[in-house]
Amino acid sequence: MVSTPAVADKIDRFAGKVMFMRHALAPGSGDPDNFFIGDCNTQRNLDETGRAQARAIGAKMVAAEIKFSAIYSSYWCRCLETAQLLGVGIVTPFDGLNSFFQNHAQRAPTLAKLRDKLNGLSPSAPATLMVTHYVTIRAITGLSVASGGVVIYDLKTGTARELALS
Repeated sequence: MVSTPAVADKIDRFAGKVMFMRHALAPGSGDPDNFFIGDCNTQRNLDETGRAQARAIGAKMVAAEIKFSAIYSSYWCRCLETAQLLGVGIVTPFDGLNSFFQNHAQRAPTLAKLRDKLNGLSPSAPATLMVTHYVTIRAITGLSVASGGVVIYDLKTGTARELALS
């Protein structure tokens, strides 16, 4: 099949961009006192509304023909589940996306890992999706988004803007 220029433009319009997505709706704030990163039973997790939200956002990504060169997620269960429910590709856990809210991860080393990852991405490759937390998105882009919110970060310019998908 030969792609027409219009189809190619539609698919490539996010080349050189990172889409930071805040995990879908997980009622509450922070995590319980007995939080353990390897045990979802000790974390604040998605509810059925959050799961439906993640599936709906994924369906919009598929319908918009957004292709990702890679999909990364925080190790938190609510992020991993969000990324998987999107249904847009294989998800790789990455600790540079972990939350430093409540000091479950250290802010400076976490953000240093994320910045290293961003610096290693090709500005001409298809988009990269990173499912993470409010604090991480805010620290990198300066923008605040609700659960399920997406911020497009331009690797060349360092600018960011919100994308309406939820």
